[in-house]
Amino acid sequence: MSRNRRERHEREARTDGPKLILAVVVVVGVLALAWALLGRDGASTEMVEFARDEAPDARTLIEQAQGITKGDPDAPVQIVEFADYQCGGCAAFARNVLPGLEAEYIDAGLARLTLYDFPLTSIHQHAVLAARAARCAGDQDRYWDYHDVLFGRQAEWSSARRATDLFLEYAGLLGLDSGSFESCLKSDRFTVEVSASARLGQELRVNATPTVFVNGSRVQATTSDGVGQLIDAALDRAGS
Repeated sequence: MSRNRRERHEREARTDGPKLILAVVVVVGVLALAWALLGRDGASTEMVEFARDEAPDARTLIEQAQGITKGDPDAPVQIVEFADYQCGGCAAFARNVLPGLEAEYIDAGLARLTLYDFPLTSIHQHAVLAARAARCAGDQDRYWDYHDVLFGRQAEWSSARRATDLFLEYAGLLGLDSGSFESCLKSDRFTVEVSASARLGQELRVNATPTVFVNGSRVQATTSDGVGQLIDAALDRAGS
């Protein structure tokens, strides 16, 4: 290489170097922003933040949260659960306690269950996405089926790097419309509902999951006996 060509090449290298670094910085910045907004799975894992002095009142939060219900709306006993799909205690409640409550009280028209999301985001990275996935299944009238799958296979997706892939797989197992489910999951749909659910829990001083209320009274032991005793007492007061 001649001296003139070598000098020109060195000048171009010195000029292009900063441009290349700037381009890398821009790309990294864009990726970081996408990560923050969509999470590692390409689906929204963020929640709406309500400043304490700007939070909606309880009635508005209840309307925004759109708790998922099961049972007769006019049942004398109202059970409210705040749950985190990545919480081991919530999985135990769903598997070991809820079926008995369903058989004895909910299916009999004596109690109605309303579930609100309370994702513990500081320790459960997939909790928000799981809550949204269940609600996406609810768009196809399969919320409770998906609820059972999430808790039944919690160990599998909780430790996965890409939970989205498994959530899509579960939708297929349930025979859901995969395209509609995927579009829902990979959008920000139900972000407001999940956020409002969590904020409602905060207003009710929920600080752990599962937290269960029976006709407004907090259950101290979320076992079959603990919940059942409170339900029986509420039914006695209602004369049922």
